[in-house]
Amino acid sequence: MTSWSFVVLAALRLILDGYVAGGAPSLARGAALPHDWSALQRTIVTVDPKRAELIIELPPVDLPPGAMIDQPASVGEFPVSGAVYALHAEIVDASGGLLPIGLLHHLNVMDPDERELFLPISRRILASGSETGEIRFPWLLFGAPFRAGEQILSNAMLHNPTTVAYHDVRVRLVVSYVPERRPWPLFSVLPWQLDVAFPVGDKSFDLPPGRTERSYEGSPAVDGRLIVIGGHMHEYGRTIEFWDATTGEMLWHGEPAPAQPGQPGAVPVSKLYSLTGIGVRITPSHRYRVRVIYENPTGRPIVGGGMGVVGGLFVPDRKASWPTTDAGDSLYLKDVRHFIGAVGSTGPMPHMHMDH
Repeated sequence: MTSWSFVVLAALRLILDGYVAGGAPSLARGAALPHDWSALQRTIVTVDPKRAELIIELPPVDLPPGAMIDQPASVGEFPVSGAVYALHAEIVDASGGLLPIGLLHHLNVMDPDERELFLPISRRILASGSETGEIRFPWLLFGAPFRAGEQILSNAMLHNPTTVAYHDVRVRLVVSYVPERRPWPLFSVLPWQLDVAFPVGDKSFDLPPGRTERSYEGSPAVDGRLIVIGGHMHEYGRTIEFWDATTGEMLWHGEPAPAQPGQPGAVPVSKLYSLTGIGVRITPSHRYRVRVIYENPTGRPIVGGGMGVVGGLFVPDRKASWPTTDAGDSLYLKDVRHFIGAVGSTGPMPHMHMDH
Protein backbone atom coordinates (compact mmCIF):
# COMPACT_ATOMS: atom_id res chain seq x y z
CA MET A 1 0.00 0.00 0.00
CA THR A 2 1.38 3.44 -0.90
CA SER A 3 1.81 6.06 1.81
CA TRP A 4 -0.85 8.22 0.10
CA SER A 5 -3.32 5.32 0.06
CA PHE A 6 -2.65 4.80 3.75
CA VAL A 7 -3.39 8.47 4.49
CA VAL A 8 -6.67 8.34 2.55
CA LEU A 9 -7.81 5.12 4.21
CA ALA A 10 -6.79 6.39 7.63
CA ALA A 11 -8.78 9.57 7.01
CA LEU A 12 -11.86 7.57 6.10
CA ARG A 13 -11.46 5.44 9.18
CA LEU A 14 -11.10 8.46 11.45
CA ILE A 15 -14.14 10.13 9.89
CA LEU A 16 -16.13 7.01 10.71
CA ASP A 17 -14.84 7.28 14.27
CA GLY A 18 -16.41 10.74 14.43
CA TYR A 19 -13.31 12.90 14.89
CA VAL A 20 -13.62 15.76 12.42
CA ALA A 21 -11.90 19.12 12.64
CA GLY A 22 -15.14 21.01 12.34
CA GLY A 23 -16.37 19.37 15.52
CA ALA A 24 -13.29 20.11 17.58
CA PRO A 25 -13.80 22.66 20.36
CA SER A 26 -12.41 26.15 20.03
CA LEU A 27 -10.02 27.03 22.82
CA ALA A 28 -11.48 29.34 25.43
CA ARG A 29 -9.44 32.49 25.81
CA GLY A 30 -9.09 34.58 28.93
CA ALA A 31 -10.85 37.95 28.75
CA ALA A 32 -8.43 40.87 28.37
CA LEU A 33 -5.53 39.40 30.34
CA PRO A 34 -4.01 42.22 32.43
CA HIS A 35 -0.48 41.92 31.08
CA ASP A 36 1.45 44.62 29.29
CA TRP A 37 4.02 43.11 26.93
CA SER A 38 5.10 46.48 25.48
CA ALA A 39 8.44 46.40 27.29
CA LEU A 40 9.43 43.15 25.55
CA GLN A 41 11.41 42.98 22.34
CA ARG A 42 9.59 41.94 19.19
CA THR A 43 9.36 38.51 17.63
CA ILE A 44 9.02 39.10 13.89
CA VAL A 45 6.53 36.80 12.16
CA THR A 46 6.56 36.94 8.36
CA VAL A 47 4.45 34.97 5.91
CA ASP A 48 5.22 33.51 2.49
CA PRO A 49 1.75 32.81 1.04
CA LYS A 50 3.10 31.05 -2.06
CA ARG A 51 5.00 28.51 0.02
CA ALA A 52 2.41 28.59 2.83
CA GLU A 53 5.20 29.18 5.35
CA LEU A 54 5.60 31.33 8.43
CA ILE A 55 8.99 32.49 9.69
CA ILE A 56 9.00 33.18 13.43
CA GLU A 57 12.25 35.03 14.13
CA LEU A 58 13.55 36.11 17.53
CA PRO A 59 15.66 39.27 18.00
CA PRO A 60 19.42 39.01 17.28
CA VAL A 61 21.88 38.20 20.08
CA ASP A 62 25.64 37.83 20.37
CA LEU A 63 26.96 34.38 21.30
CA PRO A 64 30.50 34.45 22.79
CA PRO A 65 32.72 31.34 22.80
CA GLY A 66 31.89 28.86 25.55
CA ALA A 67 28.75 30.74 26.58
CA MET A 68 25.16 29.72 27.22
CA ILE A 69 22.53 32.44 26.81
CA ASP A 70 18.92 32.65 27.96
CA GLN A 71 17.55 34.88 25.24
CA PRO A 72 15.06 37.49 26.49
CA ALA A 73 11.40 36.70 25.92
CA SER A 74 9.88 38.60 22.99
CA VAL A 75 6.33 39.20 21.81
CA GLY A 76 4.70 38.90 18.39
CA GLU A 77 1.50 37.86 16.67
CA PHE A 78 0.42 35.67 13.78
CA PRO A 79 -0.43 37.66 10.63
CA VAL A 80 -2.69 34.96 9.12
CA SER A 81 -4.88 32.05 10.18
CA GLY A 82 -4.29 28.40 9.38
CA ALA A 83 -3.19 25.04 10.73
CA VAL A 84 0.43 23.97 11.34
CA TYR A 85 1.51 20.59 9.99
CA ALA A 86 5.33 20.90 9.92
CA LEU A 87 8.11 22.94 11.52
CA HIS A 88 11.87 23.07 11.97
CA ALA A 89 14.29 25.43 13.70
CA GLU A 90 17.15 27.33 12.10
CA ILE A 91 19.93 29.61 13.33
CA VAL A 92 21.22 32.31 11.00
CA ASP A 93 23.88 35.02 11.11
CA ALA A 94 23.53 38.72 10.30
CA SER A 95 23.64 38.03 6.55
CA GLY A 96 21.05 35.24 6.73
CA GLY A 97 23.56 32.41 6.37
CA LEU A 98 22.76 29.20 8.20
CA LEU A 99 24.76 28.43 11.35
CA PRO A 100 25.13 24.98 12.99
CA ILE A 101 21.85 23.93 14.57
CA GLY A 102 23.88 22.59 17.50
CA LEU A 103 24.13 26.17 18.76
CA LEU A 104 20.43 25.94 19.69
CA HIS A 105 19.56 24.36 23.01
CA HIS A 106 15.83 24.97 22.76
CA LEU A 107 13.17 27.36 21.46
CA ASN A 108 9.68 27.82 22.94
CA VAL A 109 6.59 29.64 21.70
CA MET A 110 3.52 30.05 23.92
CA ASP A 111 0.13 31.71 23.80
CA PRO A 112 -0.40 33.51 27.14
CA ASP A 113 -4.17 33.68 26.56
CA GLU A 114 -4.74 29.90 26.35
CA ARG A 115 -4.18 27.18 28.95
CA GLU A 116 -2.32 23.88 28.88
CA LEU A 117 -3.99 20.46 28.81
CA PHE A 118 -2.65 19.27 32.18
CA LEU A 119 -2.14 22.57 34.04
CA PRO A 120 -3.78 26.04 34.30
CA ILE A 121 -0.67 27.69 32.79
CA SER A 122 -0.04 29.30 29.39
CA ARG A 123 -0.23 26.85 26.51
CA ARG A 124 3.01 26.00 24.71
CA ILE A 125 2.12 25.90 21.03
CA LEU A 126 5.49 25.34 19.29
CA ALA A 127 8.91 24.14 20.42
CA SER A 128 12.15 22.80 19.00
CA GLY A 129 15.68 21.84 20.05
CA SER A 130 18.98 20.91 18.47
CA GLU A 131 18.10 17.21 18.38
CA THR A 132 14.47 17.68 17.32
CA GLY A 133 14.96 17.95 13.56
CA GLU A 134 11.89 18.50 11.41
CA ILE A 135 8.48 17.74 12.87
CA ARG A 136 5.96 16.82 10.17
CA PHE A 137 2.60 15.06 10.11
CA PRO A 138 0.11 14.37 7.30
CA TRP A 139 -1.39 17.73 6.25
CA LEU A 140 -4.57 16.04 5.08
CA LEU A 141 -5.19 14.52 8.51
CA PHE A 142 -3.80 16.76 11.24
CA GLY A 143 -3.18 20.45 11.83
CA ALA A 144 -2.63 22.62 14.90
CA PRO A 145 -4.81 25.74 14.44
CA PHE A 146 -3.62 29.33 14.88
CA ARG A 147 -5.42 32.64 14.33
CA ALA A 148 -4.53 35.96 12.76
CA GLY A 149 -3.79 38.40 15.59
CA GLU A 150 -3.06 35.60 18.09
CA GLN A 151 -0.39 36.95 20.43
CA ILE A 152 2.64 34.79 21.17
CA LEU A 153 5.63 34.96 23.51
CA SER A 154 8.91 33.34 22.48
CA ASN A 155 12.18 32.58 24.21
CA ALA A 156 15.25 30.49 23.46
CA MET A 157 18.44 29.15 24.93
CA LEU A 158 21.64 29.06 22.88
CA HIS A 159 24.99 27.49 23.73
CA ASN A 160 28.33 27.83 22.00
CA PRO A 161 30.80 24.99 22.70
CA THR A 162 33.27 26.38 20.14
CA THR A 163 36.03 29.00 20.29
CA VAL A 164 34.29 31.08 17.61
CA ALA A 165 32.33 34.21 18.53
CA TYR A 166 29.02 34.65 16.70
CA HIS A 167 27.40 38.07 16.34
CA ASP A 168 23.78 39.02 15.59
CA VAL A 169 22.64 35.41 15.82
CA ARG A 170 18.95 34.94 15.10
CA VAL A 171 16.90 31.90 16.07
CA ARG A 172 13.91 31.24 13.89
CA LEU A 173 11.20 28.66 13.42
CA VAL A 174 10.07 27.76 9.90
CA VAL A 175 6.42 26.69 10.02
CA SER A 176 4.50 25.02 7.18
CA TYR A 177 0.75 25.50 7.37
CA VAL A 178 -2.55 24.91 5.59
CA PRO A 179 -4.32 28.25 4.99
CA GLU A 180 -7.74 28.79 6.56
CA ARG A 181 -10.98 27.94 4.73
CA ARG A 182 -9.58 24.72 3.27
CA PRO A 183 -11.49 21.45 3.73
CA TRP A 184 -8.37 19.97 5.29
CA PRO A 185 -6.76 19.09 7.62
CA LEU A 186 -9.56 16.84 8.78
CA PHE A 187 -8.64 16.93 12.48
CA SER A 188 -7.67 19.83 14.71
CA VAL A 189 -4.88 18.83 17.10
CA LEU A 190 -3.32 20.58 20.08
CA PRO A 191 0.25 20.25 21.38
CA TRP A 192 0.48 18.91 24.94
CA GLN A 193 3.22 18.22 27.49
CA LEU A 194 3.75 16.64 30.89
CA ASP A 195 7.05 17.28 32.68
CA VAL A 196 8.57 15.60 35.73
CA ALA A 197 9.45 19.12 36.97
CA PHE A 198 5.89 20.48 36.69
CA PRO A 199 4.08 22.58 37.71
CA VAL A 200 6.31 25.65 37.09
CA GLY A 201 9.94 26.71 37.25
CA ASP A 202 13.22 25.40 35.90
CA LYS A 203 12.75 22.01 34.28
CA SER A 204 16.23 20.64 34.98
CA PHE A 205 17.32 18.81 38.13
CA ASP A 206 20.57 17.54 39.61
CA LEU A 207 21.78 13.98 39.00
CA PRO A 208 23.58 12.25 41.90
CA PRO A 209 25.84 9.32 41.05
CA GLY A 210 23.99 6.14 40.13
CA ARG A 211 20.25 5.73 39.52
CA THR A 212 17.76 8.61 39.69
CA GLU A 213 14.00 8.50 39.15
CA ARG A 214 11.64 11.47 38.84
CA SER A 215 7.90 11.59 38.14
CA TYR A 216 4.86 13.87 38.10
CA GLU A 217 1.14 13.14 37.91
CA GLY A 218 -1.77 15.16 36.57
CA SER A 219 -5.19 14.94 34.94
CA PRO A 220 -6.21 16.43 31.57
CA ALA A 221 -8.69 19.30 31.45
CA VAL A 222 -10.91 17.54 28.86
CA ASP A 223 -11.55 14.13 27.32
CA GLY A 224 -9.78 13.20 24.11
CA ARG A 225 -7.07 11.10 22.49
CA LEU A 226 -3.29 11.31 22.27
CA ILE A 227 -2.31 10.68 18.67
CA VAL A 228 1.43 11.47 18.80
CA ILE A 229 3.82 11.12 21.74
CA GLY A 230 7.54 11.63 22.22
CA GLY A 231 9.95 12.65 24.94
CA HIS A 232 13.12 14.52 25.83
CA MET A 233 15.92 13.61 28.21
CA HIS A 234 19.49 14.68 28.85
CA GLU A 235 22.66 12.59 28.67
CA TYR A 236 22.56 9.40 30.79
CA GLY A 237 18.79 9.17 30.47
CA ARG A 238 17.77 5.52 30.17
CA THR A 239 14.00 5.56 29.67
CA ILE A 240 11.01 7.86 29.84
CA GLU A 241 7.49 6.56 30.39
CA PHE A 242 3.85 7.68 30.31
CA TRP A 243 1.46 5.83 32.62
CA ASP A 244 -2.22 5.74 33.43
CA ALA A 245 -1.61 6.00 37.17
CA THR A 246 -5.26 5.20 37.92
CA THR A 247 -5.19 1.79 36.20
CA GLY A 248 -1.47 1.10 36.58
CA GLU A 249 -1.01 0.63 32.82
CA MET A 250 2.08 1.91 31.05
CA LEU A 251 0.78 3.58 27.89
CA TRP A 252 4.12 4.42 26.27
CA HIS A 253 7.84 4.37 26.87
CA GLY A 254 10.81 5.71 24.95
CA GLU A 255 14.55 5.17 25.00
CA PRO A 256 17.11 7.59 23.55
CA ALA A 257 18.95 6.82 20.35
CA PRO A 258 22.77 6.53 20.53
CA ALA A 259 24.46 9.94 20.61
CA GLN A 260 27.90 11.51 20.84
CA PRO A 261 29.34 11.84 24.37
CA GLY A 262 28.01 14.95 26.06
CA GLN A 263 24.93 15.09 23.83
CA PRO A 264 21.36 13.91 24.55
CA GLY A 265 20.01 11.12 22.40
CA ALA A 266 16.81 11.82 20.51
CA VAL A 267 13.77 9.89 21.77
CA PRO A 268 11.80 8.50 18.81
CA VAL A 269 8.31 9.91 18.27
CA SER A 270 5.46 7.38 18.26
CA LYS A 271 2.37 7.73 16.07
CA LEU A 272 -0.63 6.36 17.94
CA TYR A 273 -3.05 6.34 14.99
CA SER A 274 -3.60 3.66 12.36
CA LEU A 275 -6.26 2.12 10.14
CA THR A 276 -7.77 0.44 13.18
CA GLY A 277 -8.37 3.56 15.26
CA ILE A 278 -7.17 6.88 16.57
CA GLY A 279 -4.87 7.30 19.48
CA VAL A 280 -4.87 6.54 23.18
CA ARG A 281 -7.86 7.84 25.09
CA ILE A 282 -7.31 9.98 28.22
CA THR A 283 -9.93 11.39 30.57
CA PRO A 284 -10.09 13.90 33.45
CA SER A 285 -11.27 11.17 35.81
CA HIS A 286 -7.85 9.47 35.61
CA ARG A 287 -4.40 10.50 36.81
CA TYR A 288 -1.48 10.22 34.37
CA ARG A 289 2.21 9.98 35.23
CA VAL A 290 5.41 10.87 33.43
CA ARG A 291 8.42 8.98 34.78
CA VAL A 292 12.08 9.29 33.83
CA ILE A 293 15.06 7.12 34.85
CA TYR A 294 18.73 8.14 34.73
CA GLU A 295 21.96 6.24 35.37
CA ASN A 296 24.86 8.59 36.14
CA PRO A 297 28.09 6.56 35.74
CA THR A 298 30.51 9.43 36.43
CA GLY A 299 30.76 8.94 40.18
CA ARG A 300 30.05 12.62 40.78
CA PRO A 301 26.89 14.79 40.91
CA ILE A 302 25.90 16.56 37.70
CA VAL A 303 24.28 19.92 38.44
CA GLY A 304 21.17 20.41 36.30
CA GLY A 305 21.98 17.21 34.42
CA GLY A 306 18.48 15.72 34.38
CA MET A 307 15.25 16.48 32.57
CA GLY A 308 12.18 14.47 31.58
CA VAL A 309 9.21 15.63 29.53
CA VAL A 310 6.70 13.84 27.33
CA GLY A 311 4.55 15.62 24.80
CA GLY A 312 2.90 15.38 21.43
CA LEU A 313 -0.48 15.97 19.81
CA PHE A 314 -3.95 15.69 21.34
CA VAL A 315 -7.39 15.51 19.70
CA PRO A 316 -10.14 16.75 22.06
CA ASP A 317 -13.57 15.15 21.97
CA ARG A 318 -16.01 17.06 19.76
CA LYS A 319 -18.19 18.01 22.73
CA ALA A 320 -15.30 18.91 25.01
CA SER A 321 -15.44 22.35 26.63
CA TRP A 322 -11.93 23.73 27.06
CA PRO A 323 -11.61 25.74 30.31
CA THR A 324 -10.87 29.45 30.16
CA THR A 325 -7.57 30.98 31.16
CA ASP A 326 -7.53 32.46 34.67
CA ALA A 327 -5.03 35.33 34.70
CA GLY A 328 -5.30 35.52 38.48
CA ASP A 329 -4.38 31.87 39.08
CA SER A 330 -1.19 31.58 41.13
CA LEU A 331 0.33 28.89 38.89
CA TYR A 332 -0.49 30.91 35.78
CA LEU A 333 1.23 34.00 37.21
CA LYS A 334 4.30 32.06 38.36
CA ASP A 335 4.60 30.42 34.96
CA VAL A 336 4.40 33.70 33.04
CA ARG A 337 6.98 35.30 35.34
CA HIS A 338 9.29 32.33 34.85
CA PHE A 339 8.91 32.34 31.07
CA ILE A 340 9.78 36.03 30.91
CA GLY A 341 11.79 36.20 34.18
CA ALA A 342 15.54 36.10 34.59
CA VAL A 343 16.43 36.05 30.93
CA GLY A 344 19.08 37.70 28.84
CA SER A 345 21.84 36.28 31.05
CA THR A 346 25.16 35.07 29.71
CA GLY A 347 27.31 32.51 31.44
CA PRO A 348 29.32 29.29 31.14
CA MET A 349 27.64 26.18 29.85
CA PRO A 350 25.96 24.26 32.68
CA HIS A 351 23.07 21.87 32.14
CA MET A 352 19.90 23.92 32.54
CA HIS A 353 16.42 24.26 31.13
CA MET A 354 13.64 26.78 31.28
CA ASP A 355 11.24 24.89 29.05
CA HIS A 356 11.44 22.56 26.10
